[in-house]
Amino acid sequence: MLLILGTVRLPAANLEAARPVMLRMVEASRAEDGCLDYVYAEDIGDRGLIHVKERWRDRAALARHFQSAHIAAWRAAWAGFGIGERALSLYEVGAPEAV
Repeated sequence: MLLILGTVRLPAANLEAARPVMLRMVEASRAEDGCLDYVYAEDIGDRGLIHVKERWRDRAALARHFQSAHIAAWRAAWAGFGIGERALSLYEVGAPEAV
């Protein structure tokens, strides 16, 4: 399983305009074969900071995701929303364990 964790930042003034575009991205990604989880969450203490969590079945599913129309549309929207700071990391992980 692959896990992507990180953050993206946009000006707080652009959050409301970006929200429907982010929601479309999340919904389309969740519908993809091989997507186990896809979440964008606002940081309650740092307005404009969005936490990203993605879980993918395998590299093939993630590769298809990176070629999808919805990710192309999302990336095309970044400049208009002022998204410049991105810090995302990919991890290969084993099966989850309850803690």
